[in-house]
Amino acid sequence: MSRNPVLNDNAFGGGTATAERQSPGDEWRGAQATAAAPDAALATSQGPTGPIVSTGREMTIGGVASATLVMFAVLLIGAWYGWTLVTETPVFNPLEGEPTATASIDSPLIMYGSMIGAFALAMVSIFKPKLARFTGVAYALLQGIFLGAISHLYNVQFAGIVAQAILATFGVFLAMLVLYGLRILRATPKFVKGVIGATFGIMFLYLGSFIWSLFAGTPSFMTSNSPLSIGISVVIVIVAALNLILDFDFIERGAKDGLPSYMDWFAALGLLVTLVWLYLEMLRLLSKLRQ
Repeated sequence: MSRNPVLNDNAFGGGTATAERQSPGDEWRGAQATAAAPDAALATSQGPTGPIVSTGREMTIGGVASATLVMFAVLLIGAWYGWTLVTETPVFNPLEGEPTATASIDSPLIMYGSMIGAFALAMVSIFKPKLARFTGVAYALLQGIFLGAISHLYNVQFAGIVAQAILATFGVFLAMLVLYGLRILRATPKFVKGVIGATFGIMFLYLGSFIWSLFAGTPSFMTSNSPLSIGISVVIVIVAALNLILDFDFIERGAKDGLPSYMDWFAALGLLVTLVWLYLEMLRLLSKLRQ
């Protein structure tokens, strides 16, 4: 998983172009994300150098917050349905420390199809940010189905782990928000480059782990509970948390520089992508610590 591909400086028109709207109803120019691939665009911490002139509604922090809440509510609905896709079977006379139930996925096609569909919608949003109002909501629903199912599987094996992961995720989110608001952590050029470099490294680590599992026929070290694997998970959680700082910076600058109103949904989608990544890594880390 690399740096959040949805929120990047391409949304500012490359950082140098100005966006103007000739009259109400005309399309904004220079405010679309045009990333060629999920991880191809490297952001800088500088905003657009020219003013943005507008006569209509613009992106606001409140608008992003509202859009995020809508998507989060839809994600919870999807998660509820995904949770029902997993069936628990009680284990009679389990050994000490063993799970008291086993779990099976009733519809693997729905679970994994939702994951693939959510990824596809995120990619569509990168190329067509104006559609984020629709693709973002659909992404939240499909991603919620996958999260609900995978969370239920984890919860059967490690009772209570889902509640712990949710609390940890929102605890980290609030901590990052406070650190950013107090300007303790800022998206300086060096900070941005460091976070981007780390997330690219994680992307290749995921890819290497997948290839190892595919050809070696054995689980990779990423799924073990060794000290090395736990340490790697801790680092990934930290990097995912630092990506929130980049998201907050994008939202603040987008509102300040007057990006068009549809960017409320685009920014909310990017923030949700980061939170989903952080939550999944929290689940993985907590499961390793519980083993």
